[in-house]
Amino acid sequence: MHIAVLYDEIMQWLQPRPGGRYVDGTLGGAGHSAGLLAASSPSGRLLGLDADAAAIARGREALASYGERAVLVPSSFVHLKSLAQQHGFFPAEGVLLDLGLSSFQLADPARGFSFQEDGPLDMRFDTSQGAPAAELVNELPEAELADLFWRYGEERFSRRIARAIVARRPVTTTRELAQLVERAVGRRERIHPATRIFQALRIAVNRELEALELVLPQALEVLAPGGRLAVISFHSGEDRIVKQFLAHEAKDCICPPELPACVCDHRATVRILTRKPVMPGPEEQERNPRSRSARLRVAERL
Repeated sequence: MHIAVLYDEIMQWLQPRPGGRYVDGTLGGAGHSAGLLAASSPSGRLLGLDADAAAIARGREALASYGERAVLVPSSFVHLKSLAQQHGFFPAEGVLLDLGLSSFQLADPARGFSFQEDGPLDMRFDTSQGAPAAELVNELPEAELADLFWRYGEERFSRRIARAIVARRPVTTTRELAQLVERAVGRRERIHPATRIFQALRIAVNRELEALELVLPQALEVLAPGGRLAVISFHSGEDRIVKQFLAHEAKDCICPPELPACVCDHRATVRILTRKPVMPGPEEQERNPRSRSARLRVAERL
């Protein structure tokens, strides 16, 4: 069962209202989208995007009662601006980006996102294009594989794990990879030692950090004055990108501090509403342990 993370907080910060236009760039399980449509009844509209065609199919079923108010498009959010223009969501009153995986993706062994059940090493959001995780695991040189685990998973034993993988290649299934990682480093923490490795591979396979850097400026362009952007991240690298982008856009001047006068002509485009990231409370974390690493940042278009 999919549980939308920080659901109440999203409704509170995005303030959906009747007649509003909202963009959910990561439809996932459609929990947030359903909330936005319900709160913006009877005439609010929602554009839902997802690179995962299965998520769009589930969303069409879950949101069927909202009829034409829900416009769902199978596409990555890297095309957010053009799709918003194409479907009449420019400008919009709210844009949501929930960067986490849905429970449906994790529960499907054939997708390869989880090692709880055995499946192929795929991890692609869009299975019709790009290289699966198996290609990275089995073809990258050892040093590049170790760097990938460190950069995207912050895995301190990255070199040891990469060395163990290269020695046993080819590695073809999720369980095989998880067991190999566990043998290489042992169990020292509460979470499984392969958790960060799977996270790193998923981020690399889907070029998630690059996609995030592409979509944030588009999200601001789509927003109407007073419209709000809400981003839920689950990885320190994602949160850092969002924090730095919003900090940059909230400044009237971005000149180097040594310059005696402003020459950049930059003007603030947003007002940051969450000076510190909003995190799930103890009750939500107990109800949904996957929410424990969620961080929400919100800004308002000036």
